[in-house]
Amino acid sequence: MQLDSSLDMLADDMDFAALLEASFARAEPQRGDIVTGTILAVDNQGLIVDIGLGRDGVVERRDLERIQSDGIEFRVGDTIDVMVVRSEDEDGNLVLSVSQARQSEDWQEAERLMNADEVWQGVVYEANRGGLIVPFGNLRGFVPASHVVGLSRGLSEEERKEQMQAMVNTTITVKIIEVNWKRRRLVFSQREAQRERREARKEVLLEKLQEGDVHRGVVSGLRDFGAFVDLGGADGLIHISELAWHRVKHPREILNVGDEVEVYVLRLDEEGKRIGLSLKRLQQNPWELIEQMYHVGQLVEGTVSRVTQFGAFISMEPGIEALLHISQMADPQPEHPSLLVHEGQDLLMRVISVEPDKQRLGLSLKEVTPEEQARWQEKRDAGQDGSDTVELQETELETSP
Repeated sequence: MQLDSSLDMLADDMDFAALLEASFARAEPQRGDIVTGTILAVDNQGLIVDIGLGRDGVVERRDLERIQSDGIEFRVGDTIDVMVVRSEDEDGNLVLSVSQARQSEDWQEAERLMNADEVWQGVVYEANRGGLIVPFGNLRGFVPASHVVGLSRGLSEEERKEQMQAMVNTTITVKIIEVNWKRRRLVFSQREAQRERREARKEVLLEKLQEGDVHRGVVSGLRDFGAFVDLGGADGLIHISELAWHRVKHPREILNVGDEVEVYVLRLDEEGKRIGLSLKRLQQNPWELIEQMYHVGQLVEGTVSRVTQFGAFISMEPGIEALLHISQMADPQPEHPSLLVHEGQDLLMRVISVEPDKQRLGLSLKEVTPEEQARWQEKRDAGQDGSDTVELQETELETSP
């Protein structure tokens, strides 16, 4: 019985020793760990810090110099957070870092801001050809040039650098788009922050605007498909078909960036956060005047604006497009309209149909007599102005069958 009791005590002692050894093994600091310690000594070499694990660690002077520019002082007895850099150097010391422990807090804050999709303001410290350097606590964040707002397109590398250099010491608003502790990459975007602010302003604007409103804005961008207009912090789009009643090949024919314009609020899409605008809805529809200006049998001048397989569209006053169908070009009908007419060509034609309700004006080239064509061409060659053409048309109309 006594032997059994002794064996049990021995087993308990072994279990305790194993647990104690395991606890020491777990307590051994690993590289990257952040621990709290007490400063035991401060000298020209740095700090000696007790981290409570039976070992003192050292913080090198060069590590302290990275943060002492902020006016931080260290005193014996102070409690500080440190990061384990190396478990043992060539002298057997546990190497610690105060600056990296502080950076760890900044990394966590940067990650929190990124995950929360929040914007942040910082002061530009430096600029280089690649972008901007913006301090974030004890870290250095980077704004790539492609994410800097306001850089003009087509700049040379030197011109781009000069524009970014002018931003040094200015405060900018950015969003954090990448946090990578291991690669020590902290990347900001000024463009994303601007987009965020504009989206927020657009929501407010969408609540205030109503379809049918007339609003003043500034042209902020031109694209092949239309023009963007800044309505006060949020952009609306004038589709190319809403720029004018006549056909427009590119918005630059009508507008320039920076132009101040009045626009008609055509449609609001609160779900898609889109604002559709129109310029032409603030102008009189030329088709409303069509019956006052044109009638069947009238001779008219026009310019070919585009050629299609079934005919040619003719640009007419006051900003409408009429149709010259392929069947009305000649007898016999050509295999393709391009064999007879081309874009930009001026023609004399006769009106054969007027349909204002359908916004159609039909023209004919073959209904113009050779004599009418000859007189018209003679006057053009003589360099007479448009009033002569009108007189010609009116005279011929009286004699036209």
